[in-house]
Amino acid sequence: MTTRASDASRPLSIRASARRSAIGFALVAVLALSGCVPSWLSSLTGQDTSTPTGEEVAEGLEPYYGQSLVWSGCGGGAQCATAIAPLDWENPGEGDDVELALVRYRATEQSQGSLFVNPGGPGASGFDFVRDSVDFAVSERLRESFDVIGWDPRGVGRSSAVSCYTDADDMDEFIYGVPEAEYGSQAWVDELTASAERFVEACVENSGPLLEHVDTDSTVRDLDMLRAVVGDETLNYFGYSYGTDIGARYADRFPERVGRLVLDGATDPTTTQFEVVLAQSIGFETALTTYLTECAAAATCPFPTDVAAALSIVEQLYQQLADEPIPADDGRLFSDSVLDIAIATALYDEASWEFLSQMFTELRSGVVETGFLLADFYYGRENGEYIDNSLEAFIAINCLDYPVERDPQTIIEQNQQIADAAPVTSDPSPLGDVVCQNWPHEFEGALEPVRAEGAPPILVIGTTGDPATPYVWAQALAEQLESGVLLTYDGEGHIAYDEGDPCINDLVDAYFLSGTVPASDPVCAG
Repeated sequence: MTTRASDASRPLSIRASARRSAIGFALVAVLALSGCVPSWLSSLTGQDTSTPTGEEVAEGLEPYYGQSLVWSGCGGGAQCATAIAPLDWENPGEGDDVELALVRYRATEQSQGSLFVNPGGPGASGFDFVRDSVDFAVSERLRESFDVIGWDPRGVGRSSAVSCYTDADDMDEFIYGVPEAEYGSQAWVDELTASAERFVEACVENSGPLLEHVDTDSTVRDLDMLRAVVGDETLNYFGYSYGTDIGARYADRFPERVGRLVLDGATDPTTTQFEVVLAQSIGFETALTTYLTECAAAATCPFPTDVAAALSIVEQLYQQLADEPIPADDGRLFSDSVLDIAIATALYDEASWEFLSQMFTELRSGVVETGFLLADFYYGRENGEYIDNSLEAFIAINCLDYPVERDPQTIIEQNQQIADAAPVTSDPSPLGDVVCQNWPHEFEGALEPVRAEGAPPILVIGTTGDPATPYVWAQALAEQLESGVLLTYDGEGHIAYDEGDPCINDLVDAYFLSGTVPASDPVCAG
């Protein structure tokens, strides 16, 4: 049973912009630790074999860094492969290994090497993003010059994946269930805590030892191995949203192996979970206000032209749905928490604002079709089934990446701060992150600045109106990185490159193609 936005951060990804495929894919991916595929066979089968760099690595890591990937055609001009990584990078070879699913589109002209792409999350599928939307992920110019590679990080999708609930009804209850107890009461807290405990127990039972090793630092080490096994001396990488966290931490750990890195919709690795939720709550409420301001000029807007009055209506709607959720035909209840995630989903991209107007218009008549459409899209739910594990992976990774606040008084004070900062869409509940509070494995890292000392220039992009990864995070990351170069996109929505603005995109493409960076922040206007 989920709660309002003050209790858990929203996933950081661009999944709301990427196209989903309506069909599954038959993947033919083979790992070969040695051997090769003759060129004449490649022309018949669509297979070819990567040649690893052969670099020296620590003892015990040679089988992983030295593996050769066999890339097999898997439809639409794509090639797929599977790499093997150690479950525990500190103890390679002990316990089961981890499988990592990759997809690649070869450069359409002369290749400069590989360009790894990650769409964010945590929990979003980089495999699906590139496999389904390579032309959305990168420009035609970059496709001409790079072998574009997407992969599912450990814990996600087609790779060795976190699994919690295997029954869609159980997941529905966890996400959409409405507590029976009075809001804010001890019975209410107990009910939500019990729901979290059941979810965690299912994660432990169905994921096993993997659950302890899906942290971002492990993914960073996976990425360096993947760089080596595809034969690249340095890493070229395009990270969106949470994917910027992967890229920034990679640069800090392996500055000598940085090629060209672009981090769009940047996160700040020093922020706590509370600071993330606070910043996002402010960002989404600001984006909601911007939507209502723009909506007022439209003839079909379901709100009055007075923005303050419109915000008051939204606030009242939250309260009405908290008191009396609207039932859908399938029996699920459209509550205030579902409204919250539906609003957030549409606010990720200005092009989706029309869905907000449609949803608010329908809610006047008690219709929840568009509202559930938005929420289901966000959670990866189609036709009553969950088509990916993005939510489960998001939770598992975040519980390892952040320290968990457990002090009841601190939680109350923090939730009050969030409610004061975003009064329309947040409330001062007494509940903390009950899932991560019950997680079997603790955060073991440190929320420290990234420096990447000695790395070549790294492009960091921030959008001024980004609700999910606020612009101040991009400023902070560019300042932390010794060679960080900030590009500002003055506009709305999450992520700049996908807006197609030539000012941003030409600079990004020129950087990847030749390594050139602007002398100063161009501040591109949307």
